[in-house]
Amino acid sequence: MVDAKKLTEDLARLRDELKLKIHLGSMQAKDEWADLEKRWQTFREKAEIDRTAGEVGTTVRQLGSDLKSAYERIRKAL
Repeated sequence: MVDAKKLTEDLARLRDELKLKIHLGSMQAKDEWADLEKRWQTFREKAEIDRTAGEVGTTVRQLGSDLKSAYERIRKAL
């Protein structure tokens, strides 16, 4: 089972790292970043709800996994 707090911390750290690099990135990376920012907000809201319930739900796990994959893709592109 994925711990919501750890997943959120890991994603936040990766997001912050990429946020610093994105200013120098390509236009495609910037467009993808804008989309990811919307998805990040959705993830944070759902993770907080699930955290109060005591576990990360399937939807939040999938969203977190999708975000992580997208962040990794941008990291490699930069």
